[in-house]
Amino acid sequence: MKNWKEFLTGVAGTPLRSGIETRQVAELKKYILSLYTLLSVNTCALSFTHYAVAPAWMTLGVPGALVALCALRAVHWRRLRVPDLAASDAVRQLRATSLLTAVLSAAFVTWAIALGRYGGPFEQGHVAIFVAVTVVACIFCLTHLPVAAFLVTVIVMGVFLVHHLTSGNHVFVAIALNTAFVTAVMVRILADNFLTFIRLVEAQARAERLADENARLAHTDGLTGLPNRRYFFQRLDGLLQEAAGTDVPFGLAILDLDRFKPINDTYGHTAGDRVLTEIARRLSAFAGPDITATRLGGDEFGLLIRPSRPEEEVIAVCHRICEALRAPIRVGETQVVAGCSCGLALYPSAGRDADVLFDRADYALYHSKEHLRGAATLFSREHEDAIRAELAVETALLSADLAAEMEVYYQPILDTATDTIAFVEGLARWTSPTLGRIPPDRFIAAAERSGIIHTVTILLLRKALADTAGLPPEVGLSFNLSSHNLASSETVCAILAAVRESGLDPRRLTLELTETALMRDFERAREAIATLRALGVQIALDDFGTGYSSLGYVHRLPLDKIKIDRSFMADIQSDLGRSVVVTILGLCRNLGLDCIAEGVETREQLAAARRHGCRYAQGHLLGMPMPLDEFLFRLRSATAGGRGRIWA
Repeated sequence: MKNWKEFLTGVAGTPLRSGIETRQVAELKKYILSLYTLLSVNTCALSFTHYAVAPAWMTLGVPGALVALCALRAVHWRRLRVPDLAASDAVRQLRATSLLTAVLSAAFVTWAIALGRYGGPFEQGHVAIFVAVTVVACIFCLTHLPVAAFLVTVIVMGVFLVHHLTSGNHVFVAIALNTAFVTAVMVRILADNFLTFIRLVEAQARAERLADENARLAHTDGLTGLPNRRYFFQRLDGLLQEAAGTDVPFGLAILDLDRFKPINDTYGHTAGDRVLTEIARRLSAFAGPDITATRLGGDEFGLLIRPSRPEEEVIAVCHRICEALRAPIRVGETQVVAGCSCGLALYPSAGRDADVLFDRADYALYHSKEHLRGAATLFSREHEDAIRAELAVETALLSADLAAEMEVYYQPILDTATDTIAFVEGLARWTSPTLGRIPPDRFIAAAERSGIIHTVTILLLRKALADTAGLPPEVGLSFNLSSHNLASSETVCAILAAVRESGLDPRRLTLELTETALMRDFERAREAIATLRALGVQIALDDFGTGYSSLGYVHRLPLDKIKIDRSFMADIQSDLGRSVVVTILGLCRNLGLDCIAEGVETREQLAAARRHGCRYAQGHLLGMPMPLDEFLFRLRSATAGGRGRIWA
């Protein structure tokens, strides 16, 4: 009952489901040309058999007009562009076809019955065949428009049955009843086929909706609702394809929050999620036809700024976004400021493929973080030169004879209470045969990028441990670890093995860590520190005060020493600088930690460090980094002269 109700609804010409009308038109177009061709051929055949017995206007005039009308409709359907049809246009097309079908059905059957009055039994039999074949063909060809097929059946078979059943000819009656039975079966098949068509279209529509929803979810960040990393790179590929051959510029920008981690650590992950959600909301305000805003992961966001915007406007957009993200965000009863730095690369000047553009935007972001925090940096020719220089360093490093080319220099650390050298800090030096002397910050970063930092660290540590055997027993060794070292259990085990094999008292060794090393994986870093301290090695937190969470790390880690960053010592003569140093020294006293003042370059700074109770001092005033032999010579000279300074 339900199926027939749906069928009759379709017969009545009312849309069954949204979107089915266009599919009906598309399916009709496949068969409608065949229908008009069949009608035209059958009409010509019937006219031919009656040409000699019927008036010319009935064998030439009327069929000629009908065939011409069929030809016009065939041309119309052939030119019809179904993909361009709106649903409302499709409905109008279906209704017009149904109406014209009724008119043509009445015209054809009236003409055929009228023509049947002429000629003998063969000509009359041809009329019956014409009607039967036409009805069956129409039912098949109009399967996807039941209202039209039903109209053909009712009009043609109605006239045909009335005429033949009242003819008094038993043969004609039998033909009429037989044709009616076949037609009834065909209508039943039509109904089933049309209902199956409806179910298929609906199933496909549901599948498409589900696929669209899955695609949307696959390309959407669950927390912020922004498009995700996958969508970012798919859209980037699309922009590259659109711009290929035209060189129309567009921008790729990477945004990274400047103060997200301390907010997350201090206020918890719920607050961190609130910050990310608010940042996403602000970014969404900039999104539009020309700007795609996405979340790449963590606290990193990506922008694609499409063509039609000149370079200056792209940069201006990024600056406005940085300004918008700098506004305070309310988290519970407090307000926090996340801020962001931005790196920007332009197509095609910065590159022509996705990986190159992304890497160069990332490089520009790194530059912003280091030099223009809170602002946007455009990748430039200077950055290109820097990348090439870094690549040259990496290439030379990977082919270097590290044992022969690398050495350790030593810088003294003064005990301000006794005016004696308490420690030396081992500092890496590398002289490349092709590039010359490379600054430590450059080759250490290159070693981290190229994956050989483990090898470099252990090599330099073994050299430093061997050199320490030649130092007076009261002089300890301080050695820096890379941010990658603590995250590697292999490196930690190798450090333990190197210390044991050296025969050095582990208590003479201090390993210096930066906040960056701790931030990579805090829990793993804490485990590594505990393992090293179990052997007797001491741990120092380097560059204290420059990070956002240093105080939190001091409370949560088993540290022995803190090194005050040189920037605070440079400003110690000012009220603010002095207050910072005094605060750090007070913290160290309360926690039982030794404190080392870095960057002591003047006598006034050294005097201030002593005056405020800083136990150790290090800097150019007390000695530059130097080879071991030179250090030992100056140490002997200084000892003989009774001076803490170790230069002549």
